[in-house]
Amino acid sequence: MATYVFRVGFRLDTAPGVRTTPETFETTVRVPAATPGEDGWLLFRDALWRGELNDERHGRRLAESWLGVPIDACSFSELQTTEEELAALREAIASDLDAFNAESVREVLHKYFGSAIRVE
Repeated sequence: MATYVFRVGFRLDTAPGVRTTPETFETTVRVPAATPGEDGWLLFRDALWRGELNDERHGRRLAESWLGVPIDACSFSELQTTEEELAALREAIASDLDAFNAESVREVLHKYFGSAIRVE
């Protein structure tokens, strides 16, 4: 399954007087990509620009919803996909290029993912 990969920094909210070492943590978060055309498939359009988060605050809120902890930092790393999944994504994009304000599927992929697509 195609997967969005993010680097996330978070901290634990502890009870008063309780401390952790370290106080902050970094992890890699892998989020399954919705099938093109299904609810949530436009995550890339809504959250990315040129292979980076288009709004870090929005990215932190997304990561908080995935992990349930306060997020200090979030960055997009890549979309991991297969040839078949990438073909389905291209087909879905091609069916409505106007929604992406673009003239080609290649332009759309570059506008949102930059070079951060890894085909496995």
